[in-house]
Amino acid sequence: MLPNAPDAAAALPAPAEAVAPLMRGITVLRRLTEADGTLSPSALEKATGLARSTVDRITATLARMGYVRLDGRDAVLAPRLMELGNAYLAAIRLPRLLDTHADALADELDESVSLAVRDQDGVRFIHQATRRRAMSLSFRIGDLLPAERTAPGPLFATEWEPADWSRWRARRAADPEGRGFPAVPPRGGAYDDFEDRTARAGTQGWALDDQLIEPGLVAVSVPVRDPRTGRVACVASVVSHTSRHTADSLRETLLPRLRATVAEMERELRESAKPPAAAAVVDGGGPGSSGLADWTGASKQELGREFVESLARGLTVITSFGEGRAALTLTEVAQATGLARATARRALITLEHLGYVESYDRVFRLTPRVLGLGFPPLSMLPLSGIAAPHLAELSARVHDSASLAVLTEGGHEVQYTARVATSRIMSVNITLGTRLPAYATSLGRVMLADLLPEVPLPESPAPPTPHTVTDRRELLTILDRVREAGYALVDGELEEGLRSIAVPVRERGGRVVAAVNVAMHSSRRSVEECVAEVLPELRDAAGRIEAELAVAGMFRRVPGV
Repeated sequence: MLPNAPDAAAALPAPAEAVAPLMRGITVLRRLTEADGTLSPSALEKATGLARSTVDRITATLARMGYVRLDGRDAVLAPRLMELGNAYLAAIRLPRLLDTHADALADELDESVSLAVRDQDGVRFIHQATRRRAMSLSFRIGDLLPAERTAPGPLFATEWEPADWSRWRARRAADPEGRGFPAVPPRGGAYDDFEDRTARAGTQGWALDDQLIEPGLVAVSVPVRDPRTGRVACVASVVSHTSRHTADSLRETLLPRLRATVAEMERELRESAKPPAAAAVVDGGGPGSSGLADWTGASKQELGREFVESLARGLTVITSFGEGRAALTLTEVAQATGLARATARRALITLEHLGYVESYDRVFRLTPRVLGLGFPPLSMLPLSGIAAPHLAELSARVHDSASLAVLTEGGHEVQYTARVATSRIMSVNITLGTRLPAYATSLGRVMLADLLPEVPLPESPAPPTPHTVTDRRELLTILDRVREAGYALVDGELEEGLRSIAVPVRERGGRVVAAVNVAMHSSRRSVEECVAEVLPELRDAAGRIEAELAVAGMFRRVPGV
């Protein structure tokens, strides 16, 4: 068993008051994470060693919480699970304070820039500003790397205690190739100089990774120090490829600019040293951190013994932490969740045993290990992936095709990015990637309405049908009505006999980033029936997409937005 891995904690004797269902539920989430988010129940049974009936009860509970989706034969991690990792990221505040500096440096240097924190003798990423190249980095937020194979590792190790070094040596002896770190390819025998590299990092104040993670990858790192303690809060790195830089050229040309950015980051931390007011928890439709008793009671009544109440309560304890709530006492956790003190205490004991919570002087904090619960695979999920299951449900409910589209650059066209078609003999035939004129589609009009008054409309467009509105003044009037109504209905303007209705999809800040529509032949429903029957279902689907997008986009840019 590997000393850094969560399995190591699980292998130790559990405290008498530990919550066994919570431990089993976390094991299921970790196995799903390791499998990139999807496993069948039988594969979960094999991977966890749990009985099939236990796996079924756990996945049913996680599905009720919105943390997994039961998709046919598979259990699939759902974006709402990211609220656990968001709780940690909000509590430490580092991404919110420093990501703009990292992004600006990446733009300036045209290289990838990352922020990482220490997780025992490993390193976890909390922010990535990557470059779009054929040869690009694939590390994800939450990925765990062995300290000895990274540039940040020696910088964190300068602050290790003797017990940390002992744990590292034990892990290296048990797993010399690093197979307990699935984010990097196994590799052994190249890290005997880690202690020397740590000593040099302590003297120099920076560290290099010269193809330690894998051939071709080089990085230079500088610590960002907490102004209150002087200790390393996180490490900023510039990462490149040997086709662009050697380790020496990275140090000579980019290290000065990285140091300057780190100075700006540390100034940001000094100016923000005052603890923020507690922030509200994003509600994605599950238990949240209030009304938990009512929610779990209703869930238990609906699902019966298939609902594991102690698992739901234990995971909700994690979401009681956040911005302005980084360090909580037992009483504060109980108050935030609505749990009895004894119940909250048992959950915290369990989470501390597994390494997801640490305590000092009766105060509890989340650890970076929380990011290992689904965050890495879900952090790569694009908007189309978030929307796809909701489009499938929408299409099944209305028995017509449902689509997601975005505006192309310039705003003149919509591009279809997700779609679920019906199996009718006569159905709307549009493929992914299709582009259509925005002004003549329901999808385009709900997105263009958000841009009023500066709307990019074509000059004297060729109308696709005799019914198409092309007059600019008339189109602006239509868009004004669409913005007020919150939906657009287009009847025969794109193609004779084609009727569609669309609603916008908004990101956390309220900006329209996409649109969802249902399209059909005009013989299927009248205009009035579209508004009465389809529009409510459409709005419900868009609301579910927006809720998951809000969680997924809290600390990262969702691809496709």
